[in-house]
This record gives sequence, structure tokens and C-alpha cells, in this order.
Amino acid sequence: MFSLTQTSSRQREIIEIVFSNGWDYMRGLLTGRKTDEPQIPRPEVLRKILVELGPFYVKLGQLLSTRPDLLPPSYIEALTALQANVPPVPWDEIEFLIRQQLQQPLEDVFSEINPVPVAAGSIGQIHKATLKDGRQAALKVQRPGIDKIVAQDSTLIKAIAELVALTEFGQNYDIVNLADEFTKTVKSELDFRQEGLFTEQLDRNLAKSPWFDPEELVIPDIYWEISTEKLLAIEWLDGTALLQADITLPAGEIAPRTRRQAITTLLFRAFFQQIYIDGFFHADPHPGNIFYLKDGRIALIDCGMVGRLDPRTQQLLTEMLLAIVDLDAQRCSQLTLELSEAGEAVNLVRLKNDYDRLLRKYYNLNLSELNFSEIFYAILQVARNNKIKLPGNLGLYAKSLANLEGVARKFNPDINVFEEVKPLITDLFRRQLIGDNPIPTLLRTALDFKSIYLKTPRQLEVLLEGLTSENLQWNLNLKELSSVRRSMDDSANRLSFSVVVGSLIIGAAIISSGAQSQQLSLISNVLFAVASFLGLWLVISILRSGLK
Repeated sequence: MFSLTQTSSRQREIIEIVFSNGWDYMRGLLTGRKTDEPQIPRPEVLRKILVELGPFYVKLGQLLSTRPDLLPPSYIEALTALQANVPPVPWDEIEFLIRQQLQQPLEDVFSEINPVPVAAGSIGQIHKATLKDGRQAALKVQRPGIDKIVAQDSTLIKAIAELVALTEFGQNYDIVNLADEFTKTVKSELDFRQEGLFTEQLDRNLAKSPWFDPEELVIPDIYWEISTEKLLAIEWLDGTALLQADITLPAGEIAPRTRRQAITTLLFRAFFQQIYIDGFFHADPHPGNIFYLKDGRIALIDCGMVGRLDPRTQQLLTEMLLAIVDLDAQRCSQLTLELSEAGEAVNLVRLKNDYDRLLRKYYNLNLSELNFSEIFYAILQVARNNKIKLPGNLGLYAKSLANLEGVARKFNPDINVFEEVKPLITDLFRRQLIGDNPIPTLLRTALDFKSIYLKTPRQLEVLLEGLTSENLQWNLNLKELSSVRRSMDDSANRLSFSVVVGSLIIGAAIISSGAQSQQLSLISNVLFAVASFLGLWLVISILRSGLK
């Protein structure tokens, strides 16, 4: 039991931080006393608690910020701000770890390393370096000892999750599996080679595109010869974050406003390809991860967090985009159920009414004014309210779209998101209908029609023979038929019971009217008593069934 009576020093530290920030629900949970309905602290308080708990919990907060299917937008926004709140590790500790990883003198590998970090995160920090051959690199170095902290705190997180799982809140959100998923994700990120593989996969996917010129988009190279589990050497790209970039261009080139529009279009097309065609996408396109390079190209960096979508989910999400544009509440409801994981029965009427209320806000808006990320967040809220469990990758999908749209609107205030999305949706439906190569699709379709053409006459002949010979049999399997059958059986039983009671009363009356002996009068009274008792039981049974 996780309580004050038996705690490690780390547990006591967690409890003290929770106490000092006034999270009453978690205080009761940790001390083993009875708790009220689960209450999450205010977004700012939750962020403060995670920062005080240390790098592992900061990383958990960052992962939670990618799950708008679990948390409202205010929490997502607060947790996203955790990106820049981690102090760097002193250089002497970083240098020692680099020497350990390379197993050779730094002077043999680098001509220069800047001891001042360019950026610091919850798992690692970045230092600029120049290799002996002149190439410049961004060295991502893991925080010393973070692997031990992750192992220790993962155990505590799972213990807390098991306590929360005893509540209705914990059961609704499957807290134990959620905690297990998050801790596994953090542990996997401790192997920097995984980020290198993700980066190369994105590079291969975006090296060709039907929607944009791949030469305009840059994914950094990985220098594998000096990369290890705790050290990743990435190509250094000269540029600045997109929102801080100066887009003014020399005379004779594209005007800055036109250039901004071209960059916006490039970003939308690059991310729509990742999401809807490749099914493998950069899941963290916040402003700091989109660079404007000195040569005018756009670069995507920090590819450690990616999302994956299978072809079926891609198709359903494409249809969801179209349903949003059409403001079709009925279709949104159907698609939400198709996207959902197996769970409890859903009130379809309530779900459609929730979508009606949601989409009604946009009925009088011009399509150019639609905020797609806001609508997707609202859709996830509708799913939460109806206790519909959506796959976790949909949270990454929604967060990625929200970040992309947010960056695009700040970078190019004149953007018309619908005009950017419309041709892509059209092409996506075309691809889903006929594929990238229409000839094999048409040939398969022709073969299917041929099969139907050849089989249909024989099947019609069998059907007609069955009808004329009166031997036709139908095998029907109707959902919920068992409940209807039980209801009909109950009704038939009550009707039969009523007939029996009525017969007893009539028989008793006949015997009573013609009774000439004490024995017949006794039989008549007994029949009346039995009939009265059974009749009373029948009335009570009917009344009770009507109250259910």
C-alpha cells in the first residue's frame, strides 16, 4: 500500500510536493484515507507539481499534452508549456557521459564542442559541435542518471495508478494501462537510436511527394558513426524557428507575403502526406521544431515523437474531415463509433444530439473561418462525455493538427485553412477510390465484376428452384433477439397464468353455487384462496416489471 506509514525517501518527497500544492484528492489517496470524487488540480497547479517532481514527471506531462482525448484543451495548453522549463545539466557531467559513450578521446572525434547547451529537455540536452571532418552537428546527450530515475519513478507511477484504478474514474479511463503505456513510452525514448531511426523514416517518406517539391523540405541527417544509446549526433541546420524568422527577400524574388503563403501550403501538404498517405507522422510540430533555414527551405527537427495510423483509420479520419466541412452530425457520430475501441454500449441519440449542439456553432460561419483543430478537440470532448474510448494515436493526431494549424495561423494570419485542405481531401478520396496506380485497381474491379457476372445466373437458378420446390430456408441472426424472445416468453407465461387463475375462480364459483356438503364448500374456499393468492402475485409481478 502506498501510504505515509511505509514510504521511501522518493515517496515522501512526492507526498510533500503534493501537500505543498494543495492537491487534496491525491493527498487522501496517498495517505490511504477515504477520498471524494477524483479531482484533477487546476492546469497551472498540475504543471507546477510536475516540474517540482522532476524530469521524469515533466516528460509524463509532455506525453499527457499529446492526449487531448483524455484532457480538456486548457490542460493540453498548460502541459505543452513544459517544453522549456527544465534546467540544464552542468557541462562536466555531460562531458563525462560523452566520453563514456564514445570510448575514445573527444579530441579524436571533435574539433570543437560548445559547453553551453543550445536547449535542455527532460530527457537530454543539445550541444553544438564540429566534427574533425568539418561537419557541424547537434549533439543530443542524455541526462546522466535519468535511466535510474525513470526506473524508480515508473514503479511509483504504477503503484499510484493501481490506487486510482479502485475508483470509478480510474476504471473509466483504464488508468493502469494508461500509466503502463506512458512509462513504456518514456523508457523507449531513453534509447536515442530510436529517434535516429524515426528521423530517417520521415526523411525517406518525404523524399517523394505528389503534393510538394521535396527539395523545399529538409530532414536532418543522422551521424551514426558517433551515435549511441545515450548520444545522438544530428546534422546541424543553420536557421531559426519559423515564427522568429525574417522572411524579407532580396529584390526580384517572391514577395514576403507570397512566400509566407507558399511556406504555409508546403507545411500543410507535408503533414497531410505524413498523416493521410504515409501513416507515419511527426507528432510534435510546435513552433520550435519547424525551422526556416538561411537558404529559404523549411526543416523539421526533433523527430523523437511520432504517430502511426493504419489505412482504415486514415480513411475514417479523411471522412471525418469531410463530415466536419459538411457539418454532418449524424456522420460524425457514426465515424466516432467506428474509430472507437470496444467498450460499453453508447447512447446513440445522446451522441448525435451532442454533435448537433457542437456543430450548430459553426452553421453560420464561412468555411474559411472554421478552426479544424478546435473542432477536433471538441469531438474528443464529446467522446469523453459519452465514455467512448478512442485509440491513443488519435490524441497524437489531434495534437499534431492543432500545433500545425496554430503555427500556420501565427505565421500567416491571412491563411484560409479550408482552401489549403480542400484539394488535399479531394485527392485523398481519389486515392482511396482508385489508388496511386489506377490500372491495377481497374483490372481488379473488372475481375470482381466478371466473377459476379459468372456466378449470378447460377445463384439465381438455385434461388428460384428453392422457391418453386418450397424447400427454401433462411438463416437469420438478429441482434438483441434474445431479449425480445425473453419478453415474449414472459408475456405468454403471464397470459397462461391469468387463464389458470381465471379458471380457478370460475371453478370455485361453480362448486360454491352447487355445494350441498361441507367437503365441497371446503374445496370451493381453498380454490378461492389459491386463486386470490396467485392473482395477487401476478398483479405484483406486472407492477414490478413496469417499474424497471
